[in-house]
Amino acid sequence: MTHPKESIMTTTLAGKVALVTGGSRGLGAAIASALAAQGADVAISYVVSAEKAEAVVQELKKTGVRAIAIKSDQSDPSSAKSLIDAVVSHFGKLHILVNNAAIVVQGKKVDDPELNADEYDRQWYINVLGAVATTRAAAQKLSDCGRIIFIGSGLGSRVPFPGVADYAGTKAAIVGYAKGVQRDLGPRNITVNVVQPGIMPTDMAAAVADKLPEAIMDLHAIRRIATLEEVAATVCFLAGSDAGYISGGVVDVSGGFQI
Repeated sequence: MTHPKESIMTTTLAGKVALVTGGSRGLGAAIASALAAQGADVAISYVVSAEKAEAVVQELKKTGVRAIAIKSDQSDPSSAKSLIDAVVSHFGKLHILVNNAAIVVQGKKVDDPELNADEYDRQWYINVLGAVATTRAAAQKLSDCGRIIFIGSGLGSRVPFPGVADYAGTKAAIVGYAKGVQRDLGPRNITVNVVQPGIMPTDMAAAVADKLPEAIMDLHAIRRIATLEEVAATVCFLAGSDAGYISGGVVDVSGGFQI
């Protein structure tokens, strides 16, 4: 027999519609799964792999919710409006936006003559301008008492090693933008928060996640990397009714990396 608390937890977000950008893999897929497990209907955006996106959608539907995948390239800010319009057209409303889509381009110091400026500039377009465009478009459609959650990075607050200036800059910019958006949308009881994960076993970090040098682990109070589920659970909490008075916040899920 299902425990009563389990039944409550699985319907916390029932009746809500969520959009998770970059939801076809890694943390985005984990967030989409966690939202669906709590009863939310979920749209995910993707850029390249329609097969991966559709596989995520089919898994979400197994929980009993509605789900769709929409192709949308966040490096092109002009695509944001059509993405939001597609979500609202399909579900009729939008309550939760999770700005998750991002890329990581790092490893070169700013004075390195081999730094590929085009690659680094594209990172700014996707991580910042794309998220800004999606937020602007969503703000016009988002229901009052809605939720906007940005996925940042621990590097947005602290940069303990070289070669990540641009990536850290994009994530720091998101924090400032999110706080401003909260001021704008607060009168509608829409909360806006940033979740800053530490190192996670995503596709982007898989190459280094299992062989981090001791010097990096020494920066963590809890000497392990985050799990995708831990970060997704934090997003789900901020998306729920219990977090209605948490606004303009930056929540670190990084094992004490910031302390």
